[in-house]
Parts: sequence; C-alpha cells; structure tokens
Amino acid sequence: MRVVIVDDSPSALQSFSLMLTAIPGCETLTFQDSSEGLHWCLSNAADLVLVDYAMPMPNGLQFIQHLRAHPQGADIPVIMVTACNQREIRHQALRLGATDFLSKPVDEAELVARVRNLLKLHQSHLALSDRAQWLGREVRKATQAMAEREREAILILSRAAEFRDPETAHHLVRMASYCRMIAEGMNLPAETADLIFAAAPMHDIGKIGIPDHILLKPGRLDPHEEDLMRRHAAFGADILSGSQSPLIQTAAQIARSHHERFDGSGYPDGLAGTGIPLVGRIAAVADVFDALTSERPYKKAWAMEQARDHILAQKGRHFDPDCVAAFMSQWGAVEQLMECYRDEPPHPSPADEVLAETRSVLFGAS
Repeated sequence: MRVVIVDDSPSALQSFSLMLTAIPGCETLTFQDSSEGLHWCLSNAADLVLVDYAMPMPNGLQFIQHLRAHPQGADIPVIMVTACNQREIRHQALRLGATDFLSKPVDEAELVARVRNLLKLHQSHLALSDRAQWLGREVRKATQAMAEREREAILILSRAAEFRDPETAHHLVRMASYCRMIAEGMNLPAETADLIFAAAPMHDIGKIGIPDHILLKPGRLDPHEEDLMRRHAAFGADILSGSQSPLIQTAAQIARSHHERFDGSGYPDGLAGTGIPLVGRIAAVADVFDALTSERPYKKAWAMEQARDHILAQKGRHFDPDCVAAFMSQWGAVEQLMECYRDEPPHPSPADEVLAETRSVLFGAS
C-alpha cells in the first residue's frame, strides 16, 4: 500500500514517514514540492494521500481540487494536515473532497489509526469495484451465450423449414442480408439492423405446416392450393408466439407480416401502410427480390435489373416506398452479395453440413 505525503517541511515528511512504519506493508513516498506530488498522484496509483494545508501553490486546498478533478484521483482517500483550526478552511476542504483531517502537532497514535482505517476502507472499495467489474464481465458473457443459443434455435428451425422447401441455404443468407441493408439504409440503429438480420431467416418457418404436394409442386398452384400455401404466414407466427425473447418476437412479426402489401391487398391480415410492422415491410422487399432473382421449379431466375425494375414499379403498392428507397441506396452491396452467394446446382447434403454452412455465412464461424 502506497501512502503519498506532501508537505513543504522536510522534518514533517521525515516524521510522518517514520510514524507510518508502524503499519505493515505501508510504503511512503514523500514530496516537498506540492506540484511534483500532484503530478505523481495523477500519473500513478496511490492508496492514500497525506497533504499539508499551508504550502506554496498549490496549497492543500488547491492540491485536493486538482486531484479530485482527475479520474486517477477521484477515489483516493485524502487526509489534510494543518495547524489551522478555522472552521471555514475545513468546510472548504470537505467541499473539495477531503476525506479526513489531522491537526498539528500530529498525534502519532491518531495518525496511524486514521491512516490504517482509511487504507482498509480503500482496499475494500477496490475489492468491491473489482468484484463489480468481474460480475459485469460474467453477465455480459452469459448474455452473449444466451443470444448465441437463441440464434442457434433460429438457425435450426429455419433449416428445418428449408429441408422441406426446394430453396437453397443461400436464400436465407441473401434474404437476411438484404433485410439488414434496408435497415441500415433507413438509418435504423445498428442493434435493430442486427436483430432483423438474425430474425429474418425465420420468415418462412410456417411452411413446416404446408403439405408436401403443395410445397413441392413443380407448377403453379391452383386457387385452393394457393389459399393453403398462404396459411404459412400465420403458421409461422403461431410457432414463434409466446416468447419473451426480442429475437423470437421479431421473427414472429416477420413471419406473419412479410406477405402483407403496402396497399392492403396482402395476407394474412390485409394490413396497409404503416399498419404493417416495419420489420414486415423490410422483409417483403428482401424476400420478393430474392425470390425473383432465384430459380424455382416453376420459373427461371430473373436478371437483377429486371427484378430491380419490378421492385421500383411496385413502390407504394406492394412495397413501402421508404424501404424501396433504402434498398436501392444499397444497390452496390446488393450486387456484391449476389456475386458472393450465387445458387449452385442442387446436390445431396447431410444435415450437419448444411447447418454448418448456413451458420458460417449467417453468423460467422463459432
């Protein structure tokens, strides 16, 4: 434990240092020049400062004021030693941050007792601070682990739906990435953009409830089949309902609302305009664009420019104009993403390999 003693009297410095040898483990550093003592305290860690009041500038009051104004000295116990018994001086010292006082001539037993007690209190304060920091780190680690497990659940459920659908794993990557691009283009907070990115792969989880003869039909659906297919939006919301997790709640909103249309002609609820959750409006642009530019059993993939023109033409009808503008503002990134994650010819792939691939491109290697 280091005690800094600041006094313009060499004899006082020597006397105080000698007295404090009675405290085991106590190391004293003495400064006759108060400026030098202050500079040392602001550059190093002291456990206690013993400072005289009547010194050349900075005097004891000024010393305390400068020390407390610096983060390094904000919590160090400070004892002011003075021969002055004026109450106003002590009040001013208290206002500036003095911890305790001693009057000259200093009683050795009193000095040792007060310094020992303040050192113990300071060590306890440091221990509590370290404990609080450790607990903070542990809470952050636990929170991060919980978030990772949530994202694992999202990923596994998303892939479960994809195994029953002819779409590729890259559809999840591209669609989620387009959602984040749109969110960023709308200047949403980074945390919100990341949340939407993590939740978006769940948009079609409700397809688990669609019969295979409809889900895998190579041609266009008839009206009855289309009506059954449309139920996947509500199915997805039902699957994800009841969670307290913001991630799952966002995924449920996207699942239910990503087929709503800005003009109110969508499904399952016929919502219109800003009555559609923002995450649903964002996902609608991302999902339709990726569907248009991807090959399906019933259609060829559209060229990017053709799909872009369709999105622009449907602004204000199918799509929220603000979401379209945000998507177009990220067009360079859209082109790069399409180049990186082009669909490849389908081939058999074990479940664990597909999960590993999707986890890597969506969430990074773990």
